[in-house]
Amino acid sequence: MITLVLGGTRSGKSEVAERLAGAGGRPITYVATAHVDPHDADHVDRIARHRDRRPAHWSTVECPEPAALPDVLRRTAGVVLVDSLGTWLTGHHDLRPEPAPLLDALAARADDTVVVSEEVGLAPHAPTEVGRAFADQLGLLNQQVAAVAGRAVLVVAGRLLELGSPAEPPC
Repeated sequence: MITLVLGGTRSGKSEVAERLAGAGGRPITYVATAHVDPHDADHVDRIARHRDRRPAHWSTVECPEPAALPDVLRRTAGVVLVDSLGTWLTGHHDLRPEPAPLLDALAARADDTVVVSEEVGLAPHAPTEVGRAFADQLGLLNQQVAAVAGRAVLVVAGRLLELGSPAEPPC
């Protein structure tokens, strides 16, 4: 089953995703989509906190090249935790990925997959063109992943909220 874990900045979404992935006691592969800039001390620190929090027996696959993620999903057995779609999206310099390979790879997995993504729909309207493009593309990508996911949750202040089925149009 695919579980999509959505949340804002510092909402606790990664911690919730880690608990969900680790709940079955099976081997976990953590797929990190971020490209770490060694000159960005804040980002280096954030990555280090994520690494330090993960159990030592979890495998980690660094996947900063966006085109490689579908292949990583296809060839990795066991539970996979992908963190995160937002950083995967920013790896596409035009912010316009072709989502079909990712969606197909997710849907084809036999084992559980937990996908973390930023919920951008609750943020202020971005004042820049690139900010709006990011929010638009990630919002669409989140909808597409949610459509293939068996479960979607929203994390707010460290609390998990189950999201139901897609909204039915009014009568």
